[in-house]
Amino acid sequence: MSKILLAGATGYLGGFILKELLRKGFETKALVRNEKKLPEGCLAHPKLELIKAEITNRDALKDCCRDIDVVISTVGITRQKDGLTYMDVDYQANLNLLEEAKRNGVEKFIYISVLNGEKLTHLKICEAKEKFVWALKNSGLDYCIIRPTGYFSDMGEFFEMAKKGRIYLFGNGEHRMNPIHGADLAAVCVNAVVSGEKEILAGGPEILSHNQMAETAFSIAVKKPKITHIPNWLTKSLLFLIRTCTGSKTYGPIEFFITVLSRDMIAPEYGNHTLKEYFKEIKLHNQFKS
Repeated sequence: MSKILLAGATGYLGGFILKELLRKGFETKALVRNEKKLPEGCLAHPKLELIKAEITNRDALKDCCRDIDVVISTVGITRQKDGLTYMDVDYQANLNLLEEAKRNGVEKFIYISVLNGEKLTHLKICEAKEKFVWALKNSGLDYCIIRPTGYFSDMGEFFEMAKKGRIYLFGNGEHRMNPIHGADLAAVCVNAVVSGEKEILAGGPEILSHNQMAETAFSIAVKKPKITHIPNWLTKSLLFLIRTCTGSKTYGPIEFFITVLSRDMIAPEYGNHTLKEYFKEIKLHNQFKS
């Protein structure tokens, strides 16, 4: 059985991938900065080895890929922090790992990007991701690029708005997508270890319009539906204003989410987790905290 190096194990998707790898019995190295952020129950697992390193530091990665067959990287930033840019993390940090993988004879590199990323390189985050995708495809290693539609964790914003009594949508709300739960996407990523596919487009089991997502969120929040549709002309004006008046640290994540939510994001369906179930989980978690 292949030995895996997982980079980004403490993130939303990375945590689910780590649990799936250990569940399936893979010997796994997890590259982390803070082991306390690992999923509950994983830290003491007999098949898990931790490597504490900062992936943006090339020297800190030396020999991390020794005896590794497959690298899986979920490394990337949604909101720029610590003075780092998308190019620093989504591109250069992954490139550091790729170079170390090549130096140690790794057989395969699996990278999680975003659906339609190759068509959205005018966005700062996609520009960095796709620059790395190009480097990976030309690296000489076997590879698989996984392109999810969007994570359930991002859709949680629908529920947060619903709790406050109003949801704001771009356009008429009829754009559709099938976001995917981290556990379902993790299964896709781990299956790619032995799959021969070079690129996998992955979405969840339900294709919903943004209006339907909003209605689902209101039903779980037990709130009367109130939806404000932001017209396309105003969205474009807002994007122009943000790009003109702020730096990439501010407008990068905003332009990404506005762009993604202003188009259809549909991919082949995987898994069985539904958005309604996810909103119920958020509600229960909030009740427990309070």
